[in-house]
Amino acid sequence: MDSTIDLLDPSKALDLNYIRYQLIRLEDTIIFNLIERAQFPLNPTIYTPTPSLSLPDFNGSFMEWMLFQQESVYARVRRYQAPDEYPFFPVVKKVEPILKPLAYPKLLHPNNVNINPRIKEVYVNSILPAICRRSAIENNDDVNKSGAGKGGDRGEQMENYGSTAVADVAVLQALSRRIHFGKFVAEAKFLEDPEGFTKLIKERNVEEIGNRITKKKVEEEVLRRLSYKTKIYGRDPTLKPGEGGLDDDIGVKKIDVEAVVRMYRDFVIPLTKDVEVDYLLQRLDEPPADPKPPVGVA
Repeated sequence: MDSTIDLLDPSKALDLNYIRYQLIRLEDTIIFNLIERAQFPLNPTIYTPTPSLSLPDFNGSFMEWMLFQQESVYARVRRYQAPDEYPFFPVVKKVEPILKPLAYPKLLHPNNVNINPRIKEVYVNSILPAICRRSAIENNDDVNKSGAGKGGDRGEQMENYGSTAVADVAVLQALSRRIHFGKFVAEAKFLEDPEGFTKLIKERNVEEIGNRITKKKVEEEVLRRLSYKTKIYGRDPTLKPGEGGLDDDIGVKKIDVEAVVRMYRDFVIPLTKDVEVDYLLQRLDEPPADPKPPVGVA
């Protein structure tokens, strides 16, 4: 099977086997990006507008500024013309790419489902505090000259805010792609039973739609696999038993395995379901009359 799903081939893009394989690959991406982010303290300063961090022509936090800047660059290479990519700043979709557009087939029904604001809120307020180590300065015993130190943040002089924000962007974009891939799952399931789903959609039976798309055994397998992979990726495989190797309880762990599992259980899976349900509720809607085809879509 291909390492990545081919969105130019409808027979693969809407095949549940290919979709599941892509979701498994995204698990690896998310875990590695979280490990990269977890090497830094929480650094709460970069998640709220701060006078000490001057951002020209931008109203928001330093992390949001970094996210906007990177998405603007990615838009230049047509990242957000792909049907599985959703920017946190939709305005970047107006950026003219330097690469020629690709002719993507129509894979999904027209919809406006985009839960990136929720993903960002959950990431900053729930996921980050769980996976980031606290600063050694917990009691403000050694606050630096900038006045930082509160809440476990060692301050701008001692922390690399830029590297932290770059890591945040990588995690957020991977989470967004993973969660919004629920649209492809929903479309594939709809095509398997259009009559059954059409009835539920017309009835606006959200609960039963949710039940139809939920596979508890699959979710449990995802969490088991995620736990195992995070444990493996979060250790030095070259260390011997007793030195902090894979099966040891001693030594340095790069990331809290349970925190990653809880993230998937409490946020990634539920948010993906929300995307699937919201997409299906719009599946029967008539598209706008004579819509202008989006760039890059055949």
